[in-house]
Amino acid sequence: AAEVLDVNENESEIEKGDRVIVLPYMSCGTCFSCSKDKTNCCSQLKVLGVHTDGGMQQQITVPVKFLLKANHLSLDQIVIVEPLAIGAHAIKRAQLEKGETAVVMGCGPIGIGLMKLAQLAGARVIAMDVDQRRLNYVRDKIGIHDVVNASDQPLEKILVLTYGHLASVVFDATGNKQALEQGPEYMSFGGRFVLVGLNKGELTYHHPSIHAKESSILCSRNATLEDFKYVMSVLDRFPVQEYLTHSSTIDEMIGDFDNWLDPGYGVIKACVEFD
Repeated sequence: AAEVLDVNENESEIEKGDRVIVLPYMSCGTCFSCSKDKTNCCSQLKVLGVHTDGGMQQQITVPVKFLLKANHLSLDQIVIVEPLAIGAHAIKRAQLEKGETAVVMGCGPIGIGLMKLAQLAGARVIAMDVDQRRLNYVRDKIGIHDVVNASDQPLEKILVLTYGHLASVVFDATGNKQALEQGPEYMSFGGRFVLVGLNKGELTYHHPSIHAKESSILCSRNATLEDFKYVMSVLDRFPVQEYLTHSSTIDEMIGDFDNWLDPGYGVIKACVEFD
């Protein structure tokens, strides 16, 4: 979330003093993926904070094409658009329809955003995690009524919740190898399994099982400009303050980092506030 300090004349009509969202996916604009509007998987992609220096500083310079004017949004709303856009992109990849049942594995910030956006799109959502505190949080604070602890007979519970049909769509937002390999078990025949979380190793699937279901296995990476715009359009229905659980000033953040990394501290999404 940023305020423009200086900008040249531009087609986006962004001016000094505007509040803006920074799109951190620095795509080249010329490769094959970009030519197909798949800027989220540009072959030369550089993500702020991953492949190049990030934005945890008081001033940063970026090309104006990676800015979205957002004067009508609060800074708290602006700062969560990017993580929510990742979930929005996964939902678009899945072609999730109103009335479908979706299992979302992982109650981290990406998974929680995905759950709520899927619910807002009219899907019935079942949240899954191994941390009961996270499950209680998404039920009590985010409004996801059906929760399943992955360490306690999850398949049996999902069968009960879906009257034996399982889920039309399963999203993994954990990146955990075991979760990624078990995901198709919760998917109905003819269903879709969407890998949002990233695992850096190899995954193994029992081919007859996924073949019998005529499974669609999809990967979802980052987000596009259209995903950002979609999130902006539904933010008034998203529980922003429940999602932003912790904040710190620029002077305090180094000391707060250890606490934020401690699961017992209960961080969902933390942000740093600059003067």
